[in-house]
Amino acid sequence: MLDIKKEQNGSELKLILVGKLSIQEAKALGQVVDDELADVTNLTFDLKELTYVSSAGLRVLLTAQNIMDEAGGRMTLVNVPPFIKDVLKLTGFNKFMTIED
Repeated sequence: MLDIKKEQNGSELKLILVGKLSIQEAKALGQVVDDELADVTNLTFDLKELTYVSSAGLRVLLTAQNIMDEAGGRMTLVNVPPFIKDVLKLTGFNKFMTIED
């Protein structure tokens, strides 16, 4: 189960992910990414309460990063739990995604 909380302020969007980001939840998050990023120039994912991320979840983060790159925007991951940081390092995502504590 994943709860996606949205906080928008103009062209800035913060998505707070609470729970597990597995295959089913990745579809829902992917839909949010598709629907919400049209006018966003600064996207933040708050992962503080994320307890699991699957490869499908990583794919959604990659898609969001690509959308922001193409639009000349910025995407940041904040409050990333240590185990998710490890996954991002293993996959090489940390090399092209901005990760802040």
